[in-house]
Amino acid sequence: MEDVLTEIPPPSRFFQDDLNSFALPSPPLPSPFLLLSNSKANEPLRPSLLVIAISSPSLHLFHHLSAKTLIGSLILPEVPFSGNHIQPSVDDKSCNIYSIDQDNELIILVSIQFSVPAERSNLVAKLLLDNKIIPERVLILDSLQSQNFRGKLSPDETFAFKLETSSERKSRDEGNSGSLMLKGLDYYPSGSVVDGLAAALLGRCQMKNIKGALCVSWPEYGSEVISLLKSLLHQNVLLQPTLEFCTESNNGDEYLNRIKDLDLYT
Repeated sequence: MEDVLTEIPPPSRFFQDDLNSFALPSPPLPSPFLLLSNSKANEPLRPSLLVIAISSPSLHLFHHLSAKTLIGSLILPEVPFSGNHIQPSVDDKSCNIYSIDQDNELIILVSIQFSVPAERSNLVAKLLLDNKIIPERVLILDSLQSQNFRGKLSPDETFAFKLETSSERKSRDEGNSGSLMLKGLDYYPSGSVVDGLAAALLGRCQMKNIKGALCVSWPEYGSEVISLLKSLLHQNVLLQPTLEFCTESNNGDEYLNRIKDLDLYT
C-alpha cells in the first residue's frame, strides 16, 4: 500500500491564478508624507516658484547649487534609508526639500533622488502640490525616455522640450512674458508621451490651475545636458548672479560621464 504522506502529490487541478485567490492580499503600503522644519508649521509655504528635479542632470546640478537651505523631506515608506549619508548626497535614495531666498521671494526646490512607482505617482504629486506647499508657479525637470519619443534619438544629440499647463500658456498668449518659464524652448513633439511622476505633477498643476511647465531633456546623462539645463535655468528662472552652480570643482562631469559609460557596458 502506498504511503500517502511521502507519495509525490498529483498535479493540482487548480490554475496558478486560482491558487493565488486563496492567499491573503498584501497589506496596503503606508502613505507618503512630508516633514517640514519651518517655524510656522501650521501655515503653508507659498513660494513664488516650486522647482521639482527628477532627472539625473538636474539632481546633480541642484546638489551643487549655492545658497540653498534644507527645510524638509518627502518620505516614501517603502524606500529604505540604509546606505544614505548624514549630509545630503547625490548618491542617497532620498527626497530633500530646500528653500532659496531670491530678492525676498521664496523659491522651493525638491530633489527626488529615488524612483517613484507609477502607482504611487499621484499620491506624491498630490502631497507636493497640496495644502502644505502652495506655489505660484511650478517647474518640473525630467529626462526624455526613448520609448516615449516618436522619432529617433542619438546619444550624441543634446536638446530639451517643454509642456505647459493651460494657465501658463494663457499668460504667454496674453503677452505676459515677464513671468513665463522656459521661453524659447520648443514644445514636445506631437505623438510623443510623458508618463510617471512628471506627468502626474503636470496633471496636478492643470487640475489646480497652477502655472506649470515640464522640461524633458536628452540625453539622460552627460556634461552637455548639464550645460543646457544650467543655461535654461539662468535665462528663465534663476537669474541672480549670487545663485551659482558650483559643479566645476566637484568633478560633476566625470560623475555623470562615468554613469553613462556604465550604461553603455550594461
